[in-house]
Amino acid sequence: MLRKGCLLAGAFFVLGCGGKSGPAGGDDSGVVLTYWPAPNAQEVQLADSLVRVWNRLHPGIQVRMQPIPVSQSTEEVLLAAIAGKTTPDVCSNIWPGSLHDFTQAGGLIALDRFPDFDSVAAGRTPSPLLETFRSADGHFYQIPWKTNPVMMFYNVELLESAGVREVPRTYGEFLAAGAKVSRDTSGDGQTDIWMGERDIRPIWWQRWFDFYSFYIAASGGRTLFDKGEVAFDTPAGVQVMGFFQECYRRGYFPRTFYQGGDPFLLGKKATHFAGPWQIAAMQKFAPTMRFGVAPLPVPDGYEGPVYTYGDYKNIAVFSTTRHPAEAWAFVRFLVTAQHDLLLLELCNQMPVRGDLLSNPLFGEYFQRNPKMAQFARQVPTTRGMDVVPDLKEIFDGIAQAYERSAVYGAIPPEQAVADAARRARAIIEWNK
Repeated sequence: MLRKGCLLAGAFFVLGCGGKSGPAGGDDSGVVLTYWPAPNAQEVQLADSLVRVWNRLHPGIQVRMQPIPVSQSTEEVLLAAIAGKTTPDVCSNIWPGSLHDFTQAGGLIALDRFPDFDSVAAGRTPSPLLETFRSADGHFYQIPWKTNPVMMFYNVELLESAGVREVPRTYGEFLAAGAKVSRDTSGDGQTDIWMGERDIRPIWWQRWFDFYSFYIAASGGRTLFDKGEVAFDTPAGVQVMGFFQECYRRGYFPRTFYQGGDPFLLGKKATHFAGPWQIAAMQKFAPTMRFGVAPLPVPDGYEGPVYTYGDYKNIAVFSTTRHPAEAWAFVRFLVTAQHDLLLLELCNQMPVRGDLLSNPLFGEYFQRNPKMAQFARQVPTTRGMDVVPDLKEIFDGIAQAYERSAVYGAIPPEQAVADAARRARAIIEWNK
């Protein structure tokens, strides 16, 4: 098995020392590709390492790495670049929810035009999961790269001290545990320990970590749309909205925006819904906390695997590229098993692979990081975003319905879900 130090040392032995991750050498006659990774420090480090290796191995096809320019959102930057024809050749920070806008603008090339796409993609990603990334026209404009499955973190000591011996698996078990955990410990008559907590502000992307993830779980892996039609006004959608309404109504979740820091890190709530990035926060800010990771709770009586939202970022090739074959070769290089291991080691994010727990290459990493193995088990049962227009506006409607029904109980769950679905259909129809 390769340990982290050996792996990184091997990579840097290939690439050599010093310099930036731009084209190497002085030959201007070769191909030069531009690659935009996400601007966070870990992914810039990963991209820098991989580009250095590539440039050493491919003197005739050089890659210039530039982090995505910082702005309000990556999607806005990329849409502006598509409009101005200033896109890179390759980007590895593609949110699937923006794919419709990118393809409608003619910004991406279909990756399945390359004869080896099927073997590369299917050899890495389980077929049922890969199919969820196929666009409505039948083509693949993205290759799944990394995912952050949303799961339930739990504070072992808070649960045990309240007499909760089993990690809640269903809504009923979660609410029963909430009755024991949520309490006033200071004697001022105000609850200061909660079973859970969510950002109650009607911010569209906050609903990824409550209503949307729980809807995917409750529905057995369905997303908001079915064959292009709004399809979340279902019993599963009502169950999810009703579950969160009960959490707030019973006082197990606070109806305020917690401003004193992360309440889970502070030991103020027993559960937290997040992806593997939370582990690094735990190690840094709550190193002595005993915590575990489990699948999201599901409705009572639910049977089958537990699905969740995957919070994907994928790789695409832009239509402005003058060298599509070379760009695709670089994409293939980024998604090899060895480089997926580097993604784990440097970024602690899950490659979209079906063999994370069976491939010996990853074994030593998961032995050292057993909590990450929990997320690896969840990868095959994750779902992303529908490739449809106006997702931000649709999630904005869900966020407003969540605030009115779940947080404040102003309308029944049935009405909230129906209202959000009706608004989603109106948005789709208006923008046709």
